[in-house]
Amino acid sequence: MFDDKYKEIKSSTKGIYKDKSSRFIAYSYPVYSEEEIKEKLEEVKKLEYAARHHCYAYILNPNKSSQRANDDGEPSSTAGKPILGQILSNDLTNILIVVVRYFGGVKLGVPGLIKSYKTAAADAISQATIITKTIKEQYEVDFKYPQMNDVMRLVKEFDLEVINTDFQIECKLIFAVAKSKTDNTVDTFKKNHEITIKYIKTI
Repeated sequence: MFDDKYKEIKSSTKGIYKDKSSRFIAYSYPVYSEEEIKEKLEEVKKLEYAARHHCYAYILNPNKSSQRANDDGEPSSTAGKPILGQILSNDLTNILIVVVRYFGGVKLGVPGLIKSYKTAAADAISQATIITKTIKEQYEVDFKYPQMNDVMRLVKEFDLEVINTDFQIECKLIFAVAKSKTDNTVDTFKKNHEITIKYIKTI
């Protein structure tokens, strides 16, 4: 069965972790584009300009197709990867977590760094409200007025989310439906030859 649900954080949060005088401050943001990620990174760099490192990881898209981790000068895989690991273990997407480090004068070593970045990221996530969203597809239905009852019956039967309607002589209705239910819904509409249905976009 295709899973059309995915999880995001509702709003930005902050987490913190301290180890041997080093401070790790984590910022999490809901994000939807690489442009937005750049903006948030700049925001954190301005806010925490005195920090030695600004490490981050992000995942974009409902299917988690875009993922990236950045160590920003820390030893390879000691910062970005543990942050990304926390995002993945919480099954989140459309999220950016930036963890900044203020060096406390004592080296933490590789295991210490991994633990610190992981724990700071986990703290930021623990402060967040996690929401579940559904991948939906939008379709446009075109029909003549006499077919109105048939169309509205199907809208009710499949519990479709009506986005827009234009009921003139030539009628038009745009609806959204959970991706897992699209095949069945579209096939049923297509059985009525007086109605035309076309895919618009996935949301």
